[in-house]
Amino acid sequence: MVASVVGVVHTAAPAAAAGTLLSQGKVATASSTENAGVPASAAVDGDTTTTRWSSTFADPQWLQVDLGASATISQVTLTWEAAYGKSFEIQTSADASTWTSIYSTTTGTGGVQNLTVSGTGRYVRMYGTARGTTYGYSLWEFQVYGTTGTTGGTCGTTNAALGHPATASSTEDGSAASAAGNAVDGNTTTRWSSTFADPQWLQVDLGSSQSICGVSLNWEAAYGKSFQIQTSADGTTWTSIYSTTTGTGGVQNLTVSGTGRYVRMYGTVRATTYGYSLYEFSVFTTGGGTTTPPTTGACPTQSDNPNFGSNVHIFDPSMSSATIQAQLDADFNAQKDTNTAQFASGRVAELFKPGTYSVADNVGFYTSVAGLGQNPDDVTINGDVTVDAFNSSDAGNATQNFWRSVENLAINPSSGTDRWAVAQAAPFRRIDVHGNLNLYPASYGWASGGYIADTKVSGQVASASQQQWYSRDSNFGSWSGSNWNMVFSGVNGAPAQSFPNPPMTTLATTPVSRDVPYLYLDSTGKYRVFLPSLRTNASGPSWANGSTPGTSLPMSQFYVVKSGDTATTINQALSNGCNLFFTPGVYHVSQTLNVTKANTVVLGIGMPTIIPDNGVNAMSVADVDGVRLKGLLFDAGTTNSNALLTVGAAGSSASHAANPTTIQDVFFRIGGAGAGKATNSLIVNSNDSIIDHIWAWRADHGAGVGWTTNTADNGLTVNGNNVLATGLFVEHYQKYEVQWNGQNGKTIFFQNEMPYDVPNQAAWMSTPTTNGYAAYKVADTVTTHEAWGVGSYCYFNVNTSVNAYHAFEVPNTAGVKLHDLLTVSLGGNGTITHVINDTGATAQGSATVPVDVVSYP
Repeated sequence: MVASVVGVVHTAAPAAAAGTLLSQGKVATASSTENAGVPASAAVDGDTTTTRWSSTFADPQWLQVDLGASATISQVTLTWEAAYGKSFEIQTSADASTWTSIYSTTTGTGGVQNLTVSGTGRYVRMYGTARGTTYGYSLWEFQVYGTTGTTGGTCGTTNAALGHPATASSTEDGSAASAAGNAVDGNTTTRWSSTFADPQWLQVDLGSSQSICGVSLNWEAAYGKSFQIQTSADGTTWTSIYSTTTGTGGVQNLTVSGTGRYVRMYGTVRATTYGYSLYEFSVFTTGGGTTTPPTTGACPTQSDNPNFGSNVHIFDPSMSSATIQAQLDADFNAQKDTNTAQFASGRVAELFKPGTYSVADNVGFYTSVAGLGQNPDDVTINGDVTVDAFNSSDAGNATQNFWRSVENLAINPSSGTDRWAVAQAAPFRRIDVHGNLNLYPASYGWASGGYIADTKVSGQVASASQQQWYSRDSNFGSWSGSNWNMVFSGVNGAPAQSFPNPPMTTLATTPVSRDVPYLYLDSTGKYRVFLPSLRTNASGPSWANGSTPGTSLPMSQFYVVKSGDTATTINQALSNGCNLFFTPGVYHVSQTLNVTKANTVVLGIGMPTIIPDNGVNAMSVADVDGVRLKGLLFDAGTTNSNALLTVGAAGSSASHAANPTTIQDVFFRIGGAGAGKATNSLIVNSNDSIIDHIWAWRADHGAGVGWTTNTADNGLTVNGNNVLATGLFVEHYQKYEVQWNGQNGKTIFFQNEMPYDVPNQAAWMSTPTTNGYAAYKVADTVTTHEAWGVGSYCYFNVNTSVNAYHAFEVPNTAGVKLHDLLTVSLGGNGTITHVINDTGATAQGSATVPVDVVSYP
């Protein structure tokens, strides 16, 4: 905000008999912040003269405070900075989802407003609908007065932790046998155990703030020598209520005094060479609060018309084209530049309500464009949705046009031809193009895509300079172009099978597919998420003959993840049985996000990015039916994680053929935005899973890039049986980029570049006598496996003498079959001796010519 309005200071005492000040120092969140210097917390810090919260310059906006427990509210004092609210409400809520207005005005005065109110709730917010200035909303202080229940009494004997949600910094092996929940299940024969490192923690969510008087630790042999017992109101800021450096192991009954909703054991020194292991972690209270019973799996009702936050722009046909175009242009200008936006934190989604629009939408980094109709033709763009080599620094190439998407709308291109010149992680889904579609930049420079699914193009799709491309379950008028690896499954109008001259791999159908979940508006104006049905041997779009078959869920069953959410709040929503809807943003998580319930939907828009802190695994999905993950970017943290995403525990054996887990438009990044590290990106243990369009990328450029800096062994490890991958992009990992251990796996389309930065041959040997690592390794124990349209390229630019013996390594057995394989040495930077096992000529020389193998064996 400009200096002329910053200096205004108002101070006033609250009105008499207001009750106790409840809000000071509590957890505050907001719809937005103007910049990092004016956070929500500044409005509840007790400082009315020098610190403040201020929002972005738009309506509506809100600021809310979590009082920690339900309270009777008698007064709210607003100490406004010059940028005040003209129209606003004071609202209360029991759950931060359903709100009740207890005060409303359209004639806000600014200054200090002492408002006498009457209501109850744990959460209180100011919800502004009209600003008093051209700036945002800005509060020096937001003070809530009232009364809560009193605490006291003797220490109870009921274990308040029993059966409540528990999470941990790590588990020993990622299996159910060492899960955090084992320490609060009341069973002294099951246990939680951590990895073998310090520090580690185990925490339990009691459901509401409690007066803690005792903690009992029932240690397994691997106990803590030095540890603390800590409490927290929000799962983020912790207070120590017990500390020792002489832990004894066995059963330790500790008398403590503190308050909090969350209680944890925080271990700093282990007593053994193993981890920390607890049979039971019990918490006792004085009864000052009511412990919320463990959830039954029913999601507390959310809003069907939620606030998606300031990074989601929703357009409707009543808005002028000029207004919409101005917002689209502003989004593009912020997200356009390859040098400045590629690894920046900006995230945005542009959503069009059903209707017709005359606009041109250029799509930059981390931008999702989507229609809100149930079917693509419910939203029509008379104009273009374009990706091109936009910047002079791109030198006419589209090889870095990553992380963007378009979905669920129709396009009438202004010139008859739309352009979607992208590289990896840029899906084109559920689109009806009334004309032609060009997949290459207008300059005819190189592009390295790409993915189309569930789409109609009435005219011609032209790939031209695209190196490779995969298209699934679509209708094309025709296709033109080929370079190295063009793959089609279930595409009507695809070229005939002809690999390698030209290199077309064409399957008449896709064996199993299930299109992505997507947001739409129903006939009553409420938001829902549609869940397409499973298809077998599919061809053509799911909506070719009418609406896509499937079911839908109301948004009331989704927790909307926005700025300010933490791993604790997200895990609580999952534990409560909610689905997740991630809005555009960057989310650091200090504990693993645990998806444990069957049929959970985790849906993201605007490339929401999940970064694990302190070496935790970012997300774990249980071995259950029907989980759907879509539209997420996992970005490795600076402390090494064992895995960014795990689907199913190790040793999972259940069949999910009728209702598999799907991983769609889910991307992984190691480095680029910073020095990330993760041993594995994606581990799939659940049988029958469908991996439909992923890009797992160890960065070759950007920040934090180097052989010993952004370390990562494997991109994808498949241990489950009957797993299908359609559209598999995995690049630059330091060992086997894909390791396939499960039986009866299938891959349709694989694109790979080997690591660029191998310093020397000795640093990259899969056995003492085998140069390099295969890009795609099928385990020796596998007896059935099949793949179509698979390519691997080398570009060893740090040391061009480096060699990979082969790109594909498989057991020699009749049940393991690969079709249409190729290798390429890019500009002669290094060599690949064979394509698969000992078969295929050497990829070498500056001509950048593929070496092809039609089938193996």
